[in-house]
Amino acid sequence: MAISFDKAFGMHQQALLVRDRRAQVLSENIANADTPGYKAKDLDFQHALANAQSRQSRPMSRTQEGHFPISTQVRQEVKFRNPDQPDTGDGNSVDMHRERNAMMQNSIEYQTSLQFLNSRISGLKKAIVGTGQ
Repeated sequence: MAISFDKAFGMHQQALLVRDRRAQVLSENIANADTPGYKAKDLDFQHALANAQSRQSRPMSRTQEGHFPISTQVRQEVKFRNPDQPDTGDGNSVDMHRERNAMMQNSIEYQTSLQFLNSRISGLKKAIVGTGQ
């Protein structure tokens, strides 16, 4: 009987990829907090995860060698964020408090998905190897 990792891990494998990309976007915002004209961006997590799950349910394959390879990575839904504060005069829309809060929340959610995957892998390992050795 074959093990389906897609069924075993559910959406958490895609969630990790999306959360990792969101951490990169938020880090870029923090790094550019003092860059004049920089516009804060964020990733639409729900939309990106829905796209990843829909691609998972209907796998695609290349039918001819000449076709472009199909990307298995999560398509990122990065968008500019509407600023909560008025313009400071330099055109930068990064709010450090908001970025830190978003980074912390994203980190907690990333860790939660990672712990879930670790427990699933541990359960699969016990099922394969057995507990009585």
